[in-house]
Amino acid sequence: MFDHLGFSVTDLNRSKAFYSAALLPVGVVLLMELTAEQTGGQSYAGYGAGDKAFFWIGDGEPLSGSVHVAFPAPTRKAVDAFYTAAIASGGKDNGPPGLRAHYGPDYYGAFVLDPDGHNIEAVCRRPG
Repeated sequence: MFDHLGFSVTDLNRSKAFYSAALLPVGVVLLMELTAEQTGGQSYAGYGAGDKAFFWIGDGEPLSGSVHVAFPAPTRKAVDAFYTAAIASGGKDNGPPGLRAHYGPDYYGAFVLDPDGHNIEAVCRRPG
């Protein structure tokens, strides 16, 4: 289990717009923003649920590779809504919503590339 994770993006405002739209259907929202003045160097946006930010993006040196982050979704409809919102906000299809039986009998996921090419997924592991 991890407490939080984060990575740099090439355009923080563009990525905030993408993640704010894409993650809303799975209950993850922008909770906190930190300025470069506050941190002594970089600006960050923290996403999470309740009062806990656990997913952070920031400006700075972009990654030389990509990451894969999967967010749990409460229902398959939430996975579908994640995919629709992510594509509408500039994401690129990397696997439409559907069962992925090779990951488990009830594994229902959707994959979208964010503006920097990171593989972002929403997954529901509950039966249909």
